[in-house]
Amino acid sequence: MKQEKREHWGSSFGFIIAAAGSAVGLGNIWKFPYVTGENGGAAFVLVYLICILLIGFPIMLAELTIGRKAQKGPIGAFRDLMPKNCLIAHILGITIGLSGLGLLFFKHWGWGVLAIVLAAAIFKLSWGVVGYISVICAFVILSFYSVIGGWTIGYIVDTIRGVVNFETTEQASSFFGANITNLPWAISYHILFMVICIALVMSGLKKGIEKWSKILMPLLIILLIALIIRGLSLPGAQAGVSFYLLPDFSKISTQSILVALGHAFFSLSLGMGIIITYGSYVEEKQDLFKASLSIVAFDTIIALLAGLAMFPAIFALGGEPTAGPGLIFQVIPTIFHKIPFGTVWIFMFFTLILIAALTSAISLLEVVTSAMMDEFKFSRHKATAASGISIVLLGLLSAVSVANWDNIEWLHTFFVKGFNINVSSFFDVADHLTANWLLPIGGMLLAIFVGWIWGTKHAVEEIKKGAPEFENTSFLVIFGGSKDKKPYVPTFAAIWGFSLRFLSPIAVIIVFLYSIGWI
Repeated sequence: MKQEKREHWGSSFGFIIAAAGSAVGLGNIWKFPYVTGENGGAAFVLVYLICILLIGFPIMLAELTIGRKAQKGPIGAFRDLMPKNCLIAHILGITIGLSGLGLLFFKHWGWGVLAIVLAAAIFKLSWGVVGYISVICAFVILSFYSVIGGWTIGYIVDTIRGVVNFETTEQASSFFGANITNLPWAISYHILFMVICIALVMSGLKKGIEKWSKILMPLLIILLIALIIRGLSLPGAQAGVSFYLLPDFSKISTQSILVALGHAFFSLSLGMGIIITYGSYVEEKQDLFKASLSIVAFDTIIALLAGLAMFPAIFALGGEPTAGPGLIFQVIPTIFHKIPFGTVWIFMFFTLILIAALTSAISLLEVVTSAMMDEFKFSRHKATAASGISIVLLGLLSAVSVANWDNIEWLHTFFVKGFNINVSSFFDVADHLTANWLLPIGGMLLAIFVGWIWGTKHAVEEIKKGAPEFENTSFLVIFGGSKDKKPYVPTFAAIWGFSLRFLSPIAVIIVFLYSIGWI
């Protein structure tokens, strides 16, 4: 079957808005506000911004560079750019294989088998295994992400019906629990969410993803601003503003720094193949350096606006900023219920959540779709349908297990006995696997690959195609220094290379060890 000609973005703005939309998701609108609340407010925000600059941006630029150079998704990109033979990959494979044998010896057969399979994959695919990890990660994330997206659609419908009307968080919690354990409700909305995603991705790059990103992202910003204005207008909102914008560094702990580091990495959609895939649709004339800055800035601003939309209202109406993951479905509806036209604000809030979920979900689906188009030469329609249906089926396990593990007890037993982990649902298994293992491992290997294997020299040459001054521009020139004196001042390229080779891998390793409970 003849492969379709690879598409390219219709404009630089379309590319940036779509890439920013991929990063702007539930991590910004849902997770960022609640982890900020749990970790001390403004001081945490400041640490998060530093982590974004030092860790998130370098990896973002690296992923875009890989994608544009190869003009393929993650699997094809790593396969094309990796060396034919690599001693580091062999050493890594041997180390993981021996670790797997050790785990089997101590009767941790689930982890042992998984380690041996990974080692075999490294020997077979070398650095190409990183591409497969990215695609698998996107596939698994979307399978449970779509369940949350479905809940959001359900809440919008229920708000229109007038039943999202809670006086207390206990009522909201009871309503939420009843819904997610109602299989017809949860499954039907999960499927509906995925049908929307499939329709958008199937429309193509320009007419689907790019077009709808240009519509959805401005709408998201308008809704955010409306919620911010309403929250700031409430009596007592100043306390929330102070909590969010005035740092109290006594609230910063080692744990909050690690959480900020991890969230900075994950909130930019790094390590899951999205940015590489989107980069593969970029033409050589595009300035990747400025594009990366724009995407990171856009994503960060949206996250900051989300906090500003929530904390003033939470404090003004007596809410608890440390409410955690239940903030969206169990706390915010109760808070907005207390103000005039509360139902309207609740509807706007959940519409905002749905838009954020959709912009990320279509990018995740595009990763899997692009991989199928590259590897199996499928048409876009066929690849999107096959990817979407497969993700729907895997997502059913999350939806069903959230209702009750007993519905699929065999799977529960497999994870308890095989991996010695006792989780509340397959949803949690998928979340744990991707957030704590696949994403940090993939991100670490990606930084090592660009920094040490493919090499920053080759990466810089690719970046210079659209940004010829990237290798020579320094902070000294930007801040008014003179090139004639020729002092040694690190250029953007030098700083980026240092961060990618040293800071980013070390930081991601620390995040990984923290996420799995080893530090």
